[in-house]
Amino acid sequence: MADSDVRRARVVVVGSGFAGLGMAIRLKEAGVDDFVVLERAGDLGGTWRDNSYPGCACDVPSHLYSFSFALNPQWSRSFSPQAEIWSYLRRCAERAGILSHLRFEHDVTAMRWNQDEVAWDLDTSAGPYRAEIVVSAVGALSEPRIPEVPGLERFEGATFHSAAWDHAYDLKGKRVAVVGTGASSIQFVPQIQPDVERLVLFQRTAPWVLPRRDRDFGARERFLYRHVPALQRLARAGLYWGRELYVLGFTRNQRMMRMAQWAALRHLRRQVPDPELRAKLTPHYAMGCKRILLANDYYPALTQPNVEVRASGVAEVRPNSVVAADGTEHEVDAIIFGTGFHVTDFPAAQYIHGRQGVSLQGAWADGMEGYLGTTVAGFPNLFFLVGPNTGLGHTSMVYMIESQVAYVLDALRHMEAAEVAEVEVHPEVQARFNDELRARLDDTVWNTGGCHSWYLDRHGRNTTLWPGFTFEFRRRTRRFDPARYSLVRRGRHDSTAPSELVTAAPPA
Repeated sequence: MADSDVRRARVVVVGSGFAGLGMAIRLKEAGVDDFVVLERAGDLGGTWRDNSYPGCACDVPSHLYSFSFALNPQWSRSFSPQAEIWSYLRRCAERAGILSHLRFEHDVTAMRWNQDEVAWDLDTSAGPYRAEIVVSAVGALSEPRIPEVPGLERFEGATFHSAAWDHAYDLKGKRVAVVGTGASSIQFVPQIQPDVERLVLFQRTAPWVLPRRDRDFGARERFLYRHVPALQRLARAGLYWGRELYVLGFTRNQRMMRMAQWAALRHLRRQVPDPELRAKLTPHYAMGCKRILLANDYYPALTQPNVEVRASGVAEVRPNSVVAADGTEHEVDAIIFGTGFHVTDFPAAQYIHGRQGVSLQGAWADGMEGYLGTTVAGFPNLFFLVGPNTGLGHTSMVYMIESQVAYVLDALRHMEAAEVAEVEVHPEVQARFNDELRARLDDTVWNTGGCHSWYLDRHGRNTTLWPGFTFEFRRRTRRFDPARYSLVRRGRHDSTAPSELVTAAPPA
């Protein structure tokens, strides 16, 4: 393809969920206009566009689950439903004036570092792009994971994942198998249970479930939030600090979780009178080892006469039935997978190639790692939002996203002021940072709680979660530190002279 056919931008942002939109809005506010946001779908919204299953809602309080610079006084409930969050994101994009920067139906299929051009070459479903800087805002919960079950391809009924709900398929009167008991399943199971003839829930591990303290926000309350924003900020602050206390139980002293564990068991006892079913639904690992779930209607749905809980995984799928690992066979018309997402294996890594053509998948063969979850050695001018070890098990990811966005903006400001064309974290800095993370994660509930979760990769390493308070992460990402990076000035990439390193050695 001719070079003239390549579209150019100083910054390309990949993805238009919370992270991508937050980056775009802040770029616009900083006076950077030469950027585009590439989105593979036909609309913005990321996971809040894709997950439209019945009952889909956030499990983080509404006041926390928004940009700090765009509070929403119109939330209808203390835990926002999916449609409201999606609508909120669209309003944010419209008000910030970034819609003209969004490119829909642009699926990025390959990214290659072009050392000669000191830029990234991107292949997309709508043609090639070249960018000086790429910001990956591909969320961790973007690629649904369907387990490899023998015989699944021979099933004659309907199959779909909760993140790709088939709204055209009528579940009324059907026999349905639900595989998985994670955050999505506990929301959609109570919604579909009254309509189906039979529901068989395949549960490998019982989740810890706490009551969902959900309520309507009345008109007067919304009026006050709209006209006295400080009240909403105060409510937000209270929720933030309350949620941060969970970190102590997760990382410092697991005995602090006993009160929450007692509340969860009481919740279970009150809602499930049958001792046999209650035994199946009782977790046998430390609370917090897997994600803590919130629901008021999940347990009651499982007590209904048309529901059967199999405390077992799926061993095989036959043309008209599902066989559990315990050997029982169940005739079904549809299989719904609530089995989560590809998180620790990041499918897009195979399509990203950095220096000397090394793929990100190859660089992460022993597990994902980066520096502050934002940069990766060997991949210059590439920034990640919601990268390795930036996930949370207790509070809003939007807080972490805003911290990373500020860090990336500070890096761009430094590149502009110092006339830097190329920035790459020192491998030694990245290695020391990840040694620190592993040491801090060793004694946390996620590594010692007696469960296997999606937080851990195939090597048993936690490459997903941040092992501390979110305000610590914000402090560490407040300023871009050029001493931790190899920086190359503009105009020093010709073949007759070596590149000029602004910083040549990492700090001790």
